[in-house]
Amino acid sequence: MKTVLTTLVLGLSLTLGLPAWAGTEHASHSGTADHAGLPSEGVVKKVDKAQGKLTIKHGPLENLDMPAMTMVFRVQDVSWLDQIKPGDNIRFLADRVDGVFTVTALEVVKP
Repeated sequence: MKTVLTTLVLGLSLTLGLPAWAGTEHASHSGTADHAGLPSEGVVKKVDKAQGKLTIKHGPLENLDMPAMTMVFRVQDVSWLDQIKPGDNIRFLADRVDGVFTVTALEVVKP
């Protein structure tokens, strides 16, 4: 009886501890934890000052686990839109802000 009880307690403790361990392991491999500060490169395709948006053809966005594509982003600071034009090569950081893909840092790359 003691062996059955010990096995049961050991099994329950392993089962109950596994989800917590798996959750921390998964978090350590998520894109946001590992690549949050790495800038991405892209080319400005469209500037929409009225909407505060920017269309960028970009490489992979590691922190968002997103492949290379062309997409529209909001910008955190609309004054940035006065400093760029279609065709500019840029280095930028993007993140999800209130559920919206947003450029949070922007730099024009001079040739």
